[in-house]
Amino acid sequence: MGTIGTIVSPSGEALAKDERGFFPRFTWRVASRAGWIGGILERRRTRLALLDLTDEQLKDIGLSRADAYREADRSITVAIGRSIG
Repeated sequence: MGTIGTIVSPSGEALAKDERGFFPRFTWRVASRAGWIGGILERRRTRLALLDLTDEQLKDIGLSRADAYREADRSITVAIGRSIG
């Protein structure tokens, strides 16, 4: 039996990453992109959650109400561009 993470062909030979076939590579890429998008959306939710905090809670974490609005106002396309580049 092969080690964890090794893909084995029907003949029993270990396959290189590029020889796995279309569907395993495709599903890996879809899962990777889904995780990436999920991270962007989570950051967006966190920024919007700042608006729900009171001024005292914002002061506790070192932010002003203006800082909270500035963060919440950040465009999701900026986050996407920053993640790509």
